[in-house]
Amino acid sequence: MDTTYYGHGTPAERWERARMFFDAKDYTAAGRVLAGLVEEVPEQTGPRLLLARAYYHSAQLRRAEAQLRLIVERDPVEHYARLMLGRTLQRQGRHEEAATHLRVASALAGEFEDV
Repeated sequence: MDTTYYGHGTPAERWERARMFFDAKDYTAAGRVLAGLVEEVPEQTGPRLLLARAYYHSAQLRRAEAQLRLIVERDPVEHYARLMLGRTLQRQGRHEEAATHLRVASALAGEFEDV
C-alpha cells in the first residue's frame, strides 16, 4: 500500500488532514496520518491524543491503550486521556482496571461522588 499521501506535507498540513479524516469518521486514515506525525513530534500531546481516539473509534483498542498510557505516564492529570483510557479498558472487558482511571478522571474534572 502506498502511504505517501499520509506523510506528505508539513506537520501543520498533516495535522489538518488528520483532523479532516477524523471529522469525516475515517478513523483508519486519520490514524495513518497521525502515526507518522506522532513519530515526528512525540512530545506533543494533541496529535497523540487524537491518534488514540482514532484507534479507539476504529476498534484498535490495544493501540489506543498504548498511546493513552504514554500520555498519562507523562501527564498524570491529563483528564481526557484518563477518561479515554478508562473507556478503552472497559471496551476490552477490563472493568476493574478501567474503574480506577474513570474515578481519577472524574476527580480531575471536579466530579466527586456524594458520600
